[in-house]
Amino acid sequence: MTNINFAQLWDGFVATLHMFKLQDFLDIVIVAVIIYYLIRLVRETRAEQLIKGVFAILAMYLVAYLVGFRTVKTIMEYIIRYGAIVLLVLFQPELRKILEQVGRTSISRLPVFAGALGTQEQERAMTVKTIDAICDSCAMLSKERIGALIVMEKTTRIGDIISTGTIIDSQPSADLIKNIFFPNTPLHDGALVIRGNRLYAAGCFLPLSDNYEISRTLGTRHRAALGMSEVSDAVVVVVSEETGNISVAKNSKLNLRLTANNLSKILYEEFVESGGDHTSDRKKFFGKKGTRQP
Repeated sequence: MTNINFAQLWDGFVATLHMFKLQDFLDIVIVAVIIYYLIRLVRETRAEQLIKGVFAILAMYLVAYLVGFRTVKTIMEYIIRYGAIVLLVLFQPELRKILEQVGRTSISRLPVFAGALGTQEQERAMTVKTIDAICDSCAMLSKERIGALIVMEKTTRIGDIISTGTIIDSQPSADLIKNIFFPNTPLHDGALVIRGNRLYAAGCFLPLSDNYEISRTLGTRHRAALGMSEVSDAVVVVVSEETGNISVAKNSKLNLRLTANNLSKILYEEFVESGGDHTSDRKKFFGKKGTRQP
């Protein structure tokens, strides 16, 4: 019986191979690459959050349909019916950027052909190096009262923000960060975006917060930092040009008047400790009493 079943399975497999054409294989591969690339393009913008909302609405409609909530089902049907037009209006800037990026992208630069990422230990070491460079540069900028605005990207991709600036894609360095924000340099007026532990783009423009409860003593940099934290999960570091105070915006909140040590702890907790228990790394970075080592 086992031999008969195996023979039948083999015959079925051979018959399938004979029916399968090279065009079918290429068709599947091309569609898979297109879908993968479109997902990566969407993740480069804040449209990812809106797409999650679309899937949430579809899930609500499915639950209402299965359970029998007629009122909820009717509301969801109206939302889905006219949602396509609304999405086209909402996504118009993102759709234009995606089409422009598709036109500029060559096959060799597709993400599917990109090299593998480094190990977790190497990434953690680079994260610590990046945090070190940021804290050292902010300490120097604060002392000299030079304004700065640094955006550290997390899970929400901010490619639309990066596109407003100039790509530099450099290794993290305190001296380079200081030179970027030095007055009257070409890229000093705008934000520095850090992506993947690299100084990725400078001179970027951030959305301003509509929160009118912000103190009037805070300038445009603080309002831009808060606005960025309202539309993404990025952590934004601000150095005030007027007072030299260091601030951090995250989760739609501002932490004002921080020291370099406070900044180190916040960034370390956000980008290193959030990935696991790295107590030994923390001791190396901050010292036994929680103060950052020189």
